[in-house]
Amino acid sequence: MQEEMKRMRATILAIDDTEVNLELITAILNDEHQVLRASDGERGLVLARSMTPDLILLDVMMPGMSGYDVCAELKKHPETAMIPVIFITALSSEMNESRGFELGAVDYITKPFKPVIVKNRVRTHLELKRHRDHLEELVRERTRELVLTQEVVFESLATLAEYRDPETGGHIHRTQRYIRVLAEKLRRNYRFQAYLDDTTIDLLFKSAPLHDIGKVGVPDRILLKPGKLTDDEFEEMKKHTVYGRDAILTAERKMGSSSFLRIAAEIAYSHHEKWDGSGYPEALKGDDIPIAGRLMALVDVYDALISKRIYKPPFPHEKAVTMIREQQGRHFDPDVIEAFTALESEFQNIAFNYADFDEEREMWRRKE
Repeated sequence: MQEEMKRMRATILAIDDTEVNLELITAILNDEHQVLRASDGERGLVLARSMTPDLILLDVMMPGMSGYDVCAELKKHPETAMIPVIFITALSSEMNESRGFELGAVDYITKPFKPVIVKNRVRTHLELKRHRDHLEELVRERTRELVLTQEVVFESLATLAEYRDPETGGHIHRTQRYIRVLAEKLRRNYRFQAYLDDTTIDLLFKSAPLHDIGKVGVPDRILLKPGKLTDDEFEEMKKHTVYGRDAILTAERKMGSSSFLRIAAEIAYSHHEKWDGSGYPEALKGDDIPIAGRLMALVDVYDALISKRIYKPPFPHEKAVTMIREQQGRHFDPDVIEAFTALESEFQNIAFNYADFDEEREMWRRKE
């Protein structure tokens, strides 16, 4: 029981250049809390960073670093910024109090202080901190649940696509990694940097496996046909972009307009658009094509070229790169092509590590 009570005791750091004040604070609080003591601001900062106390009682007027200086330094660093600071001071003007609150202090106790006031103020702000910490933990837990929900949705839909489409499997894992390295490269380009933040790049990675989810609506006689499609069959195949977008948007409407599925819908619908406007389903041109679709277009074509298909052997990397470069400004955004060219070796490594067939791995080994 005594050990449990010790664990429940809060840690209070008292910083004051007067030993008598430190002794008094210790005597007032030591029966309920563990009290750490520092006789100057520099030592106080060392203890605050190493011990992470639950609350700090801080004298304002000290030689060297003042209490205001110490408070400002505490608030600069994440590991100490959230520790409640109560100033202890003989100063009582409104101007001095305002300065302390502006620096992030939560309260003032004036000297000479009374034990009951010190105890009550400390107890109040510790309780507020416990409530805040609890709320932050609830938010973290809710965030973890949302992230898990995203992952389950993406993986479930991707698995459905994999069962239906003979060209998936390693294709899913490769395109995810291609699009991530491509996005990381393009985030330094002024045309893309406002869009490609950490959250968006993560969602691009998670959404990439859903680019062909609409193929679940394409008849087997077309989807599994080993030879060239007729014009009518190709028109039917093109509808997979619409099927995919509509399926994802149906889920998105259930989850709200800020849903994480928005990027997945853009990818599914626009990854067959072409820079010159000759793509489908909307014949969008240039920057009218969503960025997610532009990136997915390149990684999807690259992977199709270097992978074995029922209608073709895998093409060597060099041939695939040449074919893609020839489409700069026609099929692909020129800046996306430039980023891809700078990432050739990374694309090759991904292709080798996630190859589906021994024939593909052998081709990569011969290149080493």
